[in-house]
Amino acid sequence: MDRDVSGPRVVVGVDGSPSSYEALRWAVRYAGLVGGTVEAVAVWELPGLYGWSAPAVDMDVDEEETRQRIRKELTDVLGAEAAESVHSHVVHGNAADVLLRAAEGAEVLVVGSRGRGGFAAALLGSVSQHVSQHASCPVVIVRARQQ
Repeated sequence: MDRDVSGPRVVVGVDGSPSSYEALRWAVRYAGLVGGTVEAVAVWELPGLYGWSAPAVDMDVDEEETRQRIRKELTDVLGAEAAESVHSHVVHGNAADVLLRAAEGAEVLVVGSRGRGGFAAALLGSVSQHVSQHASCPVVIVRARQQ
């Protein structure tokens, strides 16, 4: 990730869920207040890749297409001007592990309360719970707006 930037780094996990969009908005507002930069991290992992059976999914992931989709998502959520100030990263791996590594030396790590998986009634998702217990920086967990 961008370790050579001056000023506070605000790292935010983005997975397409409503709470991750709220986390992204929160991260941009916070970075504006502290004069920091925002790094949006999207993590992809192939289901079944680490299990005992062979993966039942197409192993070819077009990373450039994924990067373009993330940029469009940032623009849709934040607007074009604000999205330009966000550094985006698409990383392969376990979401919690990637976010913890990305947040090393950061001012704060921001995640949504629940991602795209899990049970609707869960208060915290597994990733937000894991990073809140293991991050080397403060963690902010943001809930999605109530509809």
